[in-house]
Amino acid sequence: MRTVSLVPSLTEAVAVSAPGCLVGATDWCSHPAGLDVTRVGGTKNPDMDRIVALAPDLVIANEEENRAPDLAALRAAGVEVLVTEVRDVSQAFRELARVLDACGVGSRPRWLDEAEAAWSSPPLPERRTTAVVPIWRRPWMVLGRDTFAGDVLARLGVDHLYATHEDRYPRIGLDDLRAAAPDVVVLPDEPYRFTADDGPEAFPDLPCALVSGRHLTWYGPSLAEAPRVLSEALRAAHR
Repeated sequence: MRTVSLVPSLTEAVAVSAPGCLVGATDWCSHPAGLDVTRVGGTKNPDMDRIVALAPDLVIANEEENRAPDLAALRAAGVEVLVTEVRDVSQAFRELARVLDACGVGSRPRWLDEAEAAWSSPPLPERRTTAVVPIWRRPWMVLGRDTFAGDVLARLGVDHLYATHEDRYPRIGLDDLRAAAPDVVVLPDEPYRFTADDGPEAFPDLPCALVSGRHLTWYGPSLAEAPRVLSEALRAAHR
């Protein structure tokens, strides 16, 4: 099975579960470390000719991360494309199983069992807290409705304040974000790379939790440690 992955989290899932299956991945596919495959551009601007030249049996994609016209072009070129949809943790596990089966993984990988076990009883705070979760600045954008990351946080006892917004990633002005007065501002390091010097200074009177975007937004092997890693970061913000 020759597979090209256009989704970083799925790249990691396939690479650790079916070594040798992947022949291509995006420039953003950073895990596992040392992955030796042909790079095919970005998730939003993949190199179609390079993908087709790899003669893949399957391209794995995601309805949010990849553009429909690109996937249609691959199908028109005779390439089979599997498109995932992941809006919550439960759906992530179902889609991961579907992807691994399509890639010819014969037995269920251990990391997937460990991830499901970790999310069956995640660590919870003494009380639920509220958050705003910026994913970009200039302009400021935050998590809105129906997102995987929002479900991840909800399962850890954190309710983000724009979960019922009509947009999935609404643009909200900084003054409005501050006025929302969340218990914590959650700042991931992707897609925008928030750091200790870039993000917290915009919310001087609010606790800020700098978290790993891989643990907040990826659905793959990182799911096994995500509950612990994220919970520790959230607790640290309140100290």
